[in-house]
Amino acid sequence: METDLFGNRLLVIDDDSGFRRLITRIAEGAGFETVATDDAGHFVERARVWHPSVIILDLRMPGIDGIQLLRDLSAEQCPANVVLASGMDGKVLDAAQQLGRERGLKIGGVLAKPVRAAAVRELLDRFKPVSKAVLTGDLERAIATGQLFLEYQPKLDCRLNRIVGVEALVRWRHPDRGIVPPDQFIAPAEEAGIIQRLTDWVVATAARQAAAWQAAPLGLEVAVNISANDVLDRDLPDRLEALCRGAGAAPAMLILELTETGAMREAVQMMDVLTRLRLKGFKLAIDDFGTGYSSLVQLQRLPFSELKIDRTFVAQMAQNGSCRVIVEITIDLARKLGMKNVAEGVEDGATLAMLADMGCNMAQGYHVSRPLPAGSVADFARGFAPSRLASVA
Repeated sequence: METDLFGNRLLVIDDDSGFRRLITRIAEGAGFETVATDDAGHFVERARVWHPSVIILDLRMPGIDGIQLLRDLSAEQCPANVVLASGMDGKVLDAAQQLGRERGLKIGGVLAKPVRAAAVRELLDRFKPVSKAVLTGDLERAIATGQLFLEYQPKLDCRLNRIVGVEALVRWRHPDRGIVPPDQFIAPAEEAGIIQRLTDWVVATAARQAAAWQAAPLGLEVAVNISANDVLDRDLPDRLEALCRGAGAAPAMLILELTETGAMREAVQMMDVLTRLRLKGFKLAIDDFGTGYSSLVQLQRLPFSELKIDRTFVAQMAQNGSCRVIVEITIDLARKLGMKNVAEGVEDGATLAMLADMGCNMAQGYHVSRPLPAGSVADFARGFAPSRLASVA
C-alpha cells in the first residue's frame, strides 16, 4: 500500500453512533480529517485508498469481526497507527494487540470504553504526525540551532531508596508546532537517513551533562536510547567514544539502550558492534523487554548489562496476575544472567512495593518522578527521601 505516512487522517469503525460523533468532533478540533463508519466494507476500502495515519477500531461489533479487520489491514500492509477501542477484559485486549503486531501492524494501544474525551485528545496528540518537509529540513536545522533539548527521568534504586541514574529523553521545541514528542520524529528520522546526526547530538549532550554531575559531585549514570540503525554502523563505537572524550565523560557513565526488537536484528553485526561498545566501557541495556519474541540464546550471547521491563507489564501488575508473573520471571531471568533490571512505568506505591519485594534493582516512572530539566535533577536527587514517593503523582 503506497501512502503518505505523514497526513493527519483518522479512520474510525464503531457501531455506536454517539462514539463516532464524539471521536469525530474531538479529532476535527485537533486538526484531523476524519472518516467514521459502521460498515466493514466501507472501512476496508477507505483504509486501502484514503491512507489514514491513525485508525480507531472497535473489536466487538454486531456482525463485524474485529480480528478479521486486523487481518484485512495486515493484508493491505496498512502503515497506520491502529488503536483498539473496546470494553473487553485485559487478556483479550493484550492478545488482540499482540496478534496485530505479529501481523506487522503498528498497534498504538487501547482506547478503553467508556471513553473519556481527555483520553481521546491525548491519543490524537501522540499520533499527530510531522510532515516529510519538516523532517528533511527542519530537524537538521533543529540540531544545529538548539531547538532540541533533553529531559531526564530519574531511576530509583529499590533497595537503597535513592536516585542512582536518569534516562535522557530528547524533545524538539519546534518554532511553529511547539513541543514535538520523540515518537513523532525518531522513526521518520531513521527513514530520512538523519538518525546518526540525531544520535550523536543526544549522546554528546548527555555526556556533557553526565560529566557536570560527576564534577558536582553527583554520580548519576545516564541512559541514552540508540537506534537499531545506529548499531548497524561499525563506526559507532569509535564515534561515541570520541564524543564522550570531547565531553569529558568516561563511557562508563553512559548506558546505551536498544529495544528488544532492534537487538534481535542481524545478530552477528549486532554482536560485533555491541561487544566493542562494552570493551570501550559503555554499559548496554535491552529496552522494552517482553514486547517481542527475542531468542533467549541471543539474549545470552549479546553483551547486555541491564534489562528494562516494559511498562505494559509493570503498569498492570498490581491488578493483573499474569503481568505480575511475567515481571517476576523477568527479574529472576535478569538476575540469573548477571544483568541489572529496571522496571519502567511505575505509576503507584503498590507497584513499587511489589517490585521491591521481588528484588527489582531499579524503578522508573511518574510515581518516582516525571522527566525533569537538567537543572532540576541535582536538587531532586539530593533532596530525595522515601517519604517523597507518597506525594509524587
